[in-house]
Amino acid sequence: MFAPVIQSITQIVITVAVFWVMGQIVIHAVRVAAKRAGVSQAQIRTVTEALTFVVIFLVIVAVVHVSGLTSEFTTLTISGMVAIALSLAVQTTLSNVISGILLLLDNTLRINDLIEFGGIKGEVVKIGLRTSWVKTETGSLVIISNSQIANGPLTNHSAVERLLRKL
Repeated sequence: MFAPVIQSITQIVITVAVFWVMGQIVIHAVRVAAKRAGVSQAQIRTVTEALTFVVIFLVIVAVVHVSGLTSEFTTLTISGMVAIALSLAVQTTLSNVISGILLLLDNTLRINDLIEFGGIKGEVVKIGLRTSWVKTETGSLVIISNSQIANGPLTNHSAVERLLRKL
């Protein structure tokens, strides 16, 4: 009599635990990479909060699905519509943020690296989620979106040894 209820509760608890652990692993990896690259604590906190909200949203969707409150088709339809709306609304920002995270995780850029990008040569003084700041030889600050850096030809004169070790 209570077996189906206990089974449902067990599935919900396992689902929440798995999503939470996976989310914490991703958040930890991004936090470590951001600290290594010299990203400010405020930006790390913002990314951590955003990733936490994504994990919570995924947990809610998974729990609703596992508990049987909706059919698979309804869950997929609603999730798909929300994903399309969000991706269209924040497409450029999302591209820059993902590129920033990948630049940090790949160890492509660090603070004080001497880089050349699109005719600009200078020292990286700040790596943000959406943009990176480069101080040129004349003292000017050039702000470059991370998606441009990730897609364009980038020469990093300071990181040759660091990057060769990874290869």
